[in-house]
Amino acid sequence: ADNLSEALKKLKITSSDSTADSLEGCLDCLLQALAQNNMETSEKIQKSGVLQVFASLLTPQSSCTAKVANIIAEVARNEFMRNPCVDAGLIPPLVQLLNCKDQEVLLQTGRALGNICYDSHEGRNAVDHAGGAHIVVDHLRSLCSKTDPASEKLLTVFCGMLMNYSNENDTLQSQLINMGVIPTLVKLLGIHCQNAALTEMCLVAFGNLAELESSKEQFAYTNIAEELVKLFKKQIEHDKKEMIFEVLAPLAENDVIKLQLVEAGLVECLLEIVQKTVDSDKEDDIAELKTASDLMVLLLLGDESMQKLFEGGKGSVFQRVLSWIPSNSHQLQLAGALAIANFARNDGNCIHMVDNGIVQKLMDLLDRHVEDGNVTVQHAALSALRNLAIPVVNKAKMLSAGVAEAVLKFLRSEMPPVQFKLLGTLRMLIDAQAEAAEQLGKNVKLVERLVEWCEAKDHAGVMGESNRLLSALIRHSKSKDVIRTIVQSGGIKHLVTMATSEHVIMQNEALVALALIAALELVTAEKDLENAQLVQILHRLLSDDRSAPEIKYNSMVLICALIGSEPLQKEVQSMAFLEVVSKLRSHENKTVAQQASLTEQRLAVES
Repeated sequence: ADNLSEALKKLKITSSDSTADSLEGCLDCLLQALAQNNMETSEKIQKSGVLQVFASLLTPQSSCTAKVANIIAEVARNEFMRNPCVDAGLIPPLVQLLNCKDQEVLLQTGRALGNICYDSHEGRNAVDHAGGAHIVVDHLRSLCSKTDPASEKLLTVFCGMLMNYSNENDTLQSQLINMGVIPTLVKLLGIHCQNAALTEMCLVAFGNLAELESSKEQFAYTNIAEELVKLFKKQIEHDKKEMIFEVLAPLAENDVIKLQLVEAGLVECLLEIVQKTVDSDKEDDIAELKTASDLMVLLLLGDESMQKLFEGGKGSVFQRVLSWIPSNSHQLQLAGALAIANFARNDGNCIHMVDNGIVQKLMDLLDRHVEDGNVTVQHAALSALRNLAIPVVNKAKMLSAGVAEAVLKFLRSEMPPVQFKLLGTLRMLIDAQAEAAEQLGKNVKLVERLVEWCEAKDHAGVMGESNRLLSALIRHSKSKDVIRTIVQSGGIKHLVTMATSEHVIMQNEALVALALIAALELVTAEKDLENAQLVQILHRLLSDDRSAPEIKYNSMVLICALIGSEPLQKEVQSMAFLEVVSKLRSHENKTVAQQASLTEQRLAVES
């Protein structure tokens, strides 16, 4: 301790004119003390005011420069020392030293700057202001191809420095991307893949940068996919694989990179991991199984990568994913169902899958999750069924396979995501399927649950889908029994509210359903239509210039139908409908103009 105090005093007094030898001795003493107790020594250095002295010692000519930079790197390992280093004006001379040729000076300077930047806003700002990042990126470029140990050590330190400089800072990450650091780092990874420390630094740097959208476009122009897959195949340790996964996941959000990863053979690696880990209960294996299967699903989100793996339904990858659905692992069941939902993104794939028995596999899976089931698996399986039900030719096949009954088992679910997918699946199934729509529309339990969900104000998606299914049951069945069931369950008011939706498609579906109600069962629904103030709402829709042409057209069709009811006719007469409708005769849309003339005649006759 006495030696340290002595050295600090001596440094302060003699730094300007002392001989290099006496300086060296003082600096060695400081380094020794830091090695023994970094924190305590750093505190003493800070209190002594020596940091300001260091600024004058950081000159390329001095033989002590590397030692001074080393001391700064050591003290900056402590969080409380980073701002004082900035305040002491150490950043500009350190950045200047990045221009020197001495490898030891470069190494220690890189360490010092990297440590000062670690989690320090002030440190990063100062390095940014002094232009440090630019010089380091240039160094990476020029050293990139050198594989001698000293150069690799320097490359590792510089990568680390840039990582600390830009970590979780979008602005600085964008700056590095604009400087073109990505192609350099990818090249580094390819050349130095045998060097574990440098590879690790590259991966962390990628992980940092890959979150930014602009980086993905740059990555797509490199051979990053190939390099990462090559590196991944060599890994045995869980932690190393995990590191690569952390880079792959954000990169795989980009469709171009998805395809590159598929072409580089990532899928085969992922399938192998699944096979190795599926029956294991080790924590690491369970984590790997999840990451690999999640990444697999992500790769299928790209249209090109998905179609490449589907291979007309003959692809070995598609077949392997199918085998996940009956598995006993919830994670694989989930990934399998999500993968099917992703494969089911065009009619050709959907038709092929339904013709090859995928529906039964999904229904069996749902069956395993009816009682206290896994919500994410239920949601994924319903998503897959909903997508498969989109092509017209699949609907009847899926209905006769019993999909509607399988889905209805989840009516009791209290989970909004499951409710939402259940509703969407049923709506897709009954599209233009009159018989099925009638059967479901007479199911009192279903209709009552729909009416209840139409009031789910906290879950807009569930509310919207319930309304749309109510309307669809009427539109596709055109059945009096269905309308009576909906009236008895209190569904009319919801269809009237739906006519005021902000979505034109929903408004339209509601108006068509209401017109069918008025045409087929007006007497039964009369009271509910009156209470829901339908006539006032139609007046508003017709008067509003912003209403779409089809909304105006269907509102007039509905008015003509409502006149058949005495109380509703009185309401129509009490509001100035003739005036509004006659204005629409000159509407730019021919169909609207024609309907306005017809409606005007009807209203004139009735009055």
